[in-house]
Amino acid sequence: MIENSALYSFYELHQAGVAPLRMLASFSKQMHSNPFSPMAYTGFGRTMSAGFELLERFTKHYSKPVFGIMETEIDGKKCAVRDEVVLEKNFCHLRHFVVKTTKKRPILLMVAPMSGHHATLLRGTVEGMLPYADVYITDWVDTKEVPLYMGDFDLDDYISYLIDFCRFLGRDTHTMAVCQPAVPLFAAIALMSEDKDPCTPKSMTLMGGPIDTRKAPTQVNQLAKERSLEWFEANVISRVPMNYPGAMRRVYPGFLQLTGFMTMNLERHVGEHVKLFNHLVQGDGESAEAHRKFYDEYLSVADLPAEFYLQTIRKVFQEHALPRGKFDYKGRLVKPGAIRNTGLLCVEGERDDISGIGQTKAALRITDGLAHGKKHYHLQRGVGHYGIFNGRKYRELIVPVIMEHIRKSS
Repeated sequence: MIENSALYSFYELHQAGVAPLRMLASFSKQMHSNPFSPMAYTGFGRTMSAGFELLERFTKHYSKPVFGIMETEIDGKKCAVRDEVVLEKNFCHLRHFVVKTTKKRPILLMVAPMSGHHATLLRGTVEGMLPYADVYITDWVDTKEVPLYMGDFDLDDYISYLIDFCRFLGRDTHTMAVCQPAVPLFAAIALMSEDKDPCTPKSMTLMGGPIDTRKAPTQVNQLAKERSLEWFEANVISRVPMNYPGAMRRVYPGFLQLTGFMTMNLERHVGEHVKLFNHLVQGDGESAEAHRKFYDEYLSVADLPAEFYLQTIRKVFQEHALPRGKFDYKGRLVKPGAIRNTGLLCVEGERDDISGIGQTKAALRITDGLAHGKKHYHLQRGVGHYGIFNGRKYRELIVPVIMEHIRKSS
């Protein structure tokens, strides 16, 4: 049995070992699909090219994608977009999507999850909001890129970052948390509200977040509940190898997270790759490109700080500290009832298999100091977890609900 501390190094060794196979697959794919080759126009050539492309993709390391949002449309006019980092911290960069327009839009801090995928997974979320809001997003740094001397990062630090970002953006900020950050954003706003901080956000939108995972528990919730914290520490925490800036830092590796993501819906993922093979053989380039675009993003993962991951497992999924009124921040009790002026919208998906129906809605119950007129709930029919913040129904049905909530909270 491999010692867990050496697991990451073994993975890197494996990646190095399959590199020649990946290069051979890439060369063979090009040879069978090159337009100057007669084989590219035969069924045999397309079949071989498709097979080698799948082999190449199975052995490939997927680096962090870029947002690549170049323009948006406001009131029927195309407007140029550029994204820039406006605030840098050790574990996160605050990114701003600057739109060339004179139209005034409310400031929106979009809190991306630190749960394995990069913030670019919310590209569609950003694109959907840009015509209506001045969007900033938390772009979390892959932990293996953070040197040890920069210190640790836990759930309390996450909350501190969000408070700092809200203060940086000022008094008229609105916030949105997608999935995992629903809890730390809620805690940050409760703390700022209790302190009567002038930069307390005007509104928060929580989308498919684990406020109370006792409600309609999913497979993800049950795993976190069934295993002890010691089990997680012994089986999924490893140290970053020496070939990265964050060498020897304890992390929950991205490749382990990806394994978990894939095995949860293994049959669907296998089916999607069979479809890719068929699209390539049939010459359906448009469908093949759509598959590549999705999986280039989905298969790109980042490492999480061990202390953040373990603290989240314990406080959010095992102890249910926030809905039980026992959630603390650096020893200070977080009081949901302190939220009195920040409008709250909870968005859930009917088919969400990660955050079940009622888990996010629980935030409405525990904010007993918030007037009923400032609380709103939206259940989107016919969507799963990713459909809450991506896709046609998100753009056409959910974005208008969020913007109406922001308008009422301004």
